[in-house]
Amino acid sequence: MKLHGLLGAVLMAATIPHVQAQQGGSTAYPNRPIRYIVPFPPGGSADGIARIIAQQMTQVMGQQWLVDNRPGADGVLAANIVIKAAPDGYTTFLGTNTPMSAAPALRKVPPYDPVKDFEPISKVSSYMFFVVAHPSLPARNVKSLISLAKAKPGEIPYASVGVGSGTHLAGELFGHMAGVRLAHIPYKGTGQVMPDLLGGQIALTFGSTSVVPHVKQGKLYALGVTGARRSAVLPEVPTVAESGIPGYEVTAWNALFAPAGTPMAILARLNELTRKNIAQSEAKSVMDAQGLDGDTGTSAELAALVKTELAKWARVIKVAGIKPE
Repeated sequence: MKLHGLLGAVLMAATIPHVQAQQGGSTAYPNRPIRYIVPFPPGGSADGIARIIAQQMTQVMGQQWLVDNRPGADGVLAANIVIKAAPDGYTTFLGTNTPMSAAPALRKVPPYDPVKDFEPISKVSSYMFFVVAHPSLPARNVKSLISLAKAKPGEIPYASVGVGSGTHLAGELFGHMAGVRLAHIPYKGTGQVMPDLLGGQIALTFGSTSVVPHVKQGKLYALGVTGARRSAVLPEVPTVAESGIPGYEVTAWNALFAPAGTPMAILARLNELTRKNIAQSEAKSVMDAQGLDGDTGTSAELAALVKTELAKWARVIKVAGIKPE
């Protein structure tokens, strides 16, 4: 089931009063299309989520939300466009773990400050990763993977979708907490990882929900999940924490942001609409079917999450010895 294939089913028919813009006080917001910047190429799961939100917001606000895909540089390219935009409510951003928590620590000169340069609106969704292996790897659970990695330090390759990505950092945190050393092999996206993983050229990855169909078909083995609880789409697979690494948790997330200085009235309305749409429409059901949690909250909660994640991944990047660019 593809997310963007169900867009028509998730629209929420509602009439929402317009917000009076604080600049001038008389112009109704919105009175023109809203640019929605997404740091991923079209077609992926994050892009699908973005398009669900765009369809819903277009319906309830009476103005188009125009998805503007700007992939590249671990999301930094898209984030830089956002912080340079006018803070008038007509530019929004689908921020994720990488540009909003890991990117600053991955560069000698941070490109921006995720806390000061953005206004948090609402979390949108969250998801865990799946520790999956090719059948040729003689490990069928996390404990056997750890034993194998201890016997062959630095010899077990694991793929990520890029340096500093969630899949990379999940693997580095795993190695640090388990006391083992895996060999990181960065790729340029899931589209490149999957053929090599399925073909046995790479043994292991910390993959998103895109790996689930291959696990169900028996082409890959799921050793564990990185979340705090088991996944509804593969409930028989234990968490990494319950499999021998207590306290291990990696949860990726998507959230809405705006440029710093966006009027509070606009931010409040966008938060309200986001939370209502995801909680009350079929979008949450679509996300659940994909192993994604429709997970919203207040702007303050999102701000606190960004600060916590910044500190967490800065520590992991330092301990793992990932060199800033």
